[in-house]
Amino acid sequence: MILVYADHDRGVIEPLTFQALTFARDIDPDVHAVLIGGSSAGLNASTAAAELGEYGAQVVHIAGLSDYSDYAPLAAARALVTLLGSTGAQALIAASSPRGNEVLAHVAAITDRPFVADCYSIAIGAPHKIVRARWAGNLHEEVDVDAEAADVLIATVFPHITEATTAPAAGAITEFTAAVSQDDLAVQVINRVGASTGGVTLPEAKVIVSGGRGMGGPDGFGILESIAAALGGTVGCTRVVTSAGWRPHSEQVGQTGTKVAPDLYLACGISGATQHLAGCKNSKTLVAINTDPDATIMNHADYIIVGDVNQVLPMVLQEIQDAKS
Repeated sequence: MILVYADHDRGVIEPLTFQALTFARDIDPDVHAVLIGGSSAGLNASTAAAELGEYGAQVVHIAGLSDYSDYAPLAAARALVTLLGSTGAQALIAASSPRGNEVLAHVAAITDRPFVADCYSIAIGAPHKIVRARWAGNLHEEVDVDAEAADVLIATVFPHITEATTAPAAGAITEFTAAVSQDDLAVQVINRVGASTGGVTLPEAKVIVSGGRGMGGPDGFGILESIAAALGGTVGCTRVVTSAGWRPHSEQVGQTGTKVAPDLYLACGISGATQHLAGCKNSKTLVAINTDPDATIMNHADYIIVGDVNQVLPMVLQEIQDAKS
């Protein structure tokens, strides 16, 4: 049996979790999911279990923890450790998101087991055979993990290497309790400022119009917003842009931002640093606009436009508007 940590944000399941469930089914069709937090954390148990069951979760374990009202990584890890001791799971898997990696790293530390992040493939055995991403996915590393040290394999799945596919299962709910101390709740989300009020988010966007240093400043992103709106997409950006304060971190695409896999990724004034490419490399179609024909991103793009974004983008927007009229 494979146990999958299903991260949720105030009751909304992280979409990458469905990829992790699909990935887990290829290892063992007997897949269980685990949710941390009850109604106090915004979780509707029956709705969440139905969603997870649609992607193959035979059983959905729910830990209702007192005083757990929002994300608390160590408390979540304590609950997972409790469950591992009673389920006989071969592996504990989560999506390789910032929260998935953080919680499973705590589990590994508490149980003194190895932790393998960013996996492309897993074969349970003696030893466990794993292929994982290194250097933001630019290298694939083959790893043998000692089965005795990792009697339960703890691993996260690299985003977008598996397409989430449905395989309806029972999604039967079981509840369990875990001993969580106040120390385990010392680090938790206690307030949110400037939360998104709607619109398409980066992980779910089919079209992302992304800008880099070449946009010249915050005002340069106005036309990107217009193009994104015309295409029903959203705006992304690079780390340099967020560091300069031009755009919020929530829009950052890359190794330290969000990893995306849209149908179309329009990269405007972006040179193509390794960290950014790690976030957009799974785009189905990548179009790059840059004045430098030798920019790194040009080597990774499906289509390239060599030119000044200030001249090219108004023409792009006009063509989109003409096509829709």
